[in-house]
Amino acid sequence: MQKNFFFFLVIFVFQTNAQELLKFQVDAGFYNRIDCPIYIQIPPSLSGMKAKDIQLVELVNNSNMLMPSQFDTDESGKLWFILNGYTPKQTTRRFAILKKTSKIKYQQIYLSKKDGSLLLKHNKKPILNYRYKIAFPPKGVNERYKKSGFIHPLWSPDGEILTRIQPPDHYHHYGIWGPWTKTHIQEREVDFWNLAKGQGAVLFKNFKYEFQGDVFSGFTAIQEHLDFGAKSKNQVAISEELEIKVWNLKTNNIWLIDYSSHIVSPLKSGILFDAYRYGGGLGFRATEKWDKTNTTVLTSENKDRLTADGSRAKWAIIEGATKTKEGRSGILFMSFPKNRQHPEPMRVWPADANNGRGNMFFEFCPIRHKEWVIESHKKYSLNYRILVFEGTLTTEQAEIYWQSFANPPKIILE
Repeated sequence: MQKNFFFFLVIFVFQTNAQELLKFQVDAGFYNRIDCPIYIQIPPSLSGMKAKDIQLVELVNNSNMLMPSQFDTDESGKLWFILNGYTPKQTTRRFAILKKTSKIKYQQIYLSKKDGSLLLKHNKKPILNYRYKIAFPPKGVNERYKKSGFIHPLWSPDGEILTRIQPPDHYHHYGIWGPWTKTHIQEREVDFWNLAKGQGAVLFKNFKYEFQGDVFSGFTAIQEHLDFGAKSKNQVAISEELEIKVWNLKTNNIWLIDYSSHIVSPLKSGILFDAYRYGGGLGFRATEKWDKTNTTVLTSENKDRLTADGSRAKWAIIEGATKTKEGRSGILFMSFPKNRQHPEPMRVWPADANNGRGNMFFEFCPIRHKEWVIESHKKYSLNYRILVFEGTLTTEQAEIYWQSFANPPKIILE
């Protein structure tokens, strides 16, 4: 990762007389940028425009460099693009939106469904798999451990599987997922995490959106936190919209993924998330290949695997040995500043965890130190960004990626 850090993407350059609809600048501000997703809010004068009607270009030396662009799925008028390559701090780059005169085809991240799973690929390389049909536990294991609505596998850019599901020590662990653990509905405790209790579970209901475009691809899944102990029948205690957005960086060296959870409780009484060391946020159970001998942790506050548990961080790097060309792969987990309790508390298994085996588990856990009252029919959001890479990642690089997520560049209309 280090040796490939600073680069520019070669983009087709052309001269054109196409009509200019809007010019603007991107100001990097106080932070260096690298492959930074950013959007411009389309003004009312262009609000009727569709993606097929416009072409984004970067203005460089009196020439136009074609840029992929894509409108958001919520019809908010946000036009997204990638600020390609390395952009130094306190510099600006100029762009224009033109009336499209020709059709340009870009390489996209593709979605496909098969056997109850939704798979995202880039240039035939798998990125992540979302399981929307029930995955049953191994034969002979309590069927209560069955589950849907989780990410597994998550692959490294060179094809190494980095997640694990249904490990014998914790059959309820499912790759990347985020059930709430110790909760109360009025006076009754409901645990959606520890499936063997039979109190509740998080299951996939349906897809709200599936999107595939030049800048990002992904989906929004409706997931339900089901309370099995309700008086009459199982009730929905929490309805969740999980949005997974994979950014098309035009490189096979890294994956950049946004993981956003939006929750609403339809219960009149709402629900209480008790303060606890596990639950919600974003949980990650790493491959069985990662243990205390070959895995490292580094957080934004300079905590390591021995000291990170229970601490707070803006970001955390989890790395481990793999059979890839670099011999090592990793994930940078980033928490958004508006997330509850940010810098966010974490659960990190120490090196002697899991009966001394030292397997890797990481979680951003916003209820680690303080309970959270979820009011009836009120929407709450948690947003994360995930960078998957080969080799190693420096603190400088991690900070650049986090700042691009937390404090994106400014748009200045000309």
